[in-house]
Amino acid sequence: MKQLIKYLGVIVLLVGVVILAIPTAQGSLNNGILTAGLVTIVIGYLGHIFINKRIED
Repeated sequence: MKQLIKYLGVIVLLVGVVILAIPTAQGSLNNGILTAGLVTIVIGYLGHIFINKRIED
C-alpha cells in the first residue's frame, strides 16, 4: 500500500497527460481542456514531491 501511495503523484501526472493527449489526437482542443490538463499535471507534480518527502522507505 505504501508503494502505491508513493507513486500517486506520478499517476495523477499521467492522468493529466492523457487529458491533454486524447483531445489533441482528436483535434478538438479548447481552453477548458487545456486548463484541466495543466492543473492536473501541476497537482500531480507537487503531490509527488510532497508525498515523497512525507513517506519514508
